[in-house]
Amino acid sequence: MTDASPSPLSPAPEDAGLDWLDASGEHADIALSTRVRLARNLQGFPFGPQAGDPDRGSVLERVRSALSRVSSLEGAQVTDVTELSPRARRLLLERRLASRELVGGEGRKPHQGAALVVGTRRPVSIMVNEEDHLRLQTLGSGLGVDEAWHTLDRLDEELGREVPYAFHPRYGFLTSCPTNVGSGLRASVLLHLPALVLTKEIGKVLQGLAQVGLTFRGLYGEGSEVVGNFFQLSNQTTLGKSEEDLVEHLDRIVRQVIQYEVRAREVLLRDAAGVTEDKIWRGYGLLRYARSLSFEELMNLLSGVRLGASLKLLPGLRVYPLNKIMIFAQPAHLAEAAGRELSQSEEDAHRAAYVRRILASEGEVTSDGGASQDPSSTDPTG
Repeated sequence: MTDASPSPLSPAPEDAGLDWLDASGEHADIALSTRVRLARNLQGFPFGPQAGDPDRGSVLERVRSALSRVSSLEGAQVTDVTELSPRARRLLLERRLASRELVGGEGRKPHQGAALVVGTRRPVSIMVNEEDHLRLQTLGSGLGVDEAWHTLDRLDEELGREVPYAFHPRYGFLTSCPTNVGSGLRASVLLHLPALVLTKEIGKVLQGLAQVGLTFRGLYGEGSEVVGNFFQLSNQTTLGKSEEDLVEHLDRIVRQVIQYEVRAREVLLRDAAGVTEDKIWRGYGLLRYARSLSFEELMNLLSGVRLGASLKLLPGLRVYPLNKIMIFAQPAHLAEAAGRELSQSEEDAHRAAYVRRILASEGEVTSDGGASQDPSSTDPTG
C-alpha cells in the first residue's frame, strides 16, 4: 500500500481543503476547525428543486464568467462534479469541501451543473448548484470565527457585484430552505470534547446550546452522527439577525464550551488521573500496533490520543499528524491510495497500516517524557 497523500481532484488543487490540518489556529487542540458558509441565489433563476438542468447550467456559466473579476478567487479552479468518478466525489466529501447534496450518493448522481470552485490564494470555495445556487464557504484551523467571516464577507461582496443575488428588502437573502432566509449564514466550529463526555457533563452543555440558539451535529455536518467525541457547533437561525451578531454570538458561546472542556480535563487529572492516563496509553498502543481498524474504532481511539497529546501525557506527539489521520484514513482516501476499491476487511487493514506509519514517523512516544526513533518505522506491511 502506498502512502495516502493528497490526490488530484482535477482540476482542483491537490491540497484542496487541507489548510486546516496544520493546527495553527487558536485552541487548535480542542477546536479543530472553523467553517463559515453563506447561502446565495441568483436573481432571475428558479431555486433548488424548481431549477431545471438548463437553469443550473446557466447559473454555472454566470459564475464561471465572473471569476476573473473577483480578486478573492484569483487563480481559482472549477471542478465539474458531474465529470468526477464516484471515488473522487467521495474524496471531496471526506475533505469537507463538498456536501452530500452536491456530490450525490446512495444511488443519486450529482445535479447537472453541480460544480466546486476552489480558491488557490485564499481558503475559500463555492459549491455551485447545491441546495442553493451558491454556497460560499471558508474552512480554517482552530477557533477563528471572526477571521473566517471577514474572509468570506469580502468574497460575498465581490461576487455579489458580478452576479446579483436574490434579495428582499424585508426578509434579506432568499434561499431554498426557509431556515436560511435572512443572512443565509451558517457558521460552525468542530470541537473535540472528550472530557465533557467522560465527566458526563456533555448532556447539560448540549442542552444549553439549544437555549441560546445553537445546535450541534457530527463530523460531516447535518445528518451525521457524533463519533469520537467530535461535535460541530453552529448557529440555528439566520432571520432577523445580522451576520456580525451571529458570528459574535457563536464565538462567545464556543469559547465558553472550550472553557467547560478545559475545566473537565482538570477534573479528570485531579480525580481520575490513573484511569485517564491508562485510557490514553491503551488508545495509543492500539493505534500504534493494530493490524485492523474500522473507522469508528479509529475515531474513538483517536479521541483518547488527542486528549493525551493536549494534556502532554503523550509527550512529543503533535496534533498535526492526528488531524492528518482523520482525513486520510477515511474510506475514499484509502481506496485512492491503494489505486482500487477495497473490501471492508482490506479497508480496515489499510487503515491500520496507514495509522501505524504516521505514528511511527513521529517517533515512539515514551512515558518517560520523550520520543525515541522507532526501529519499526520501516514496517514492511505499512
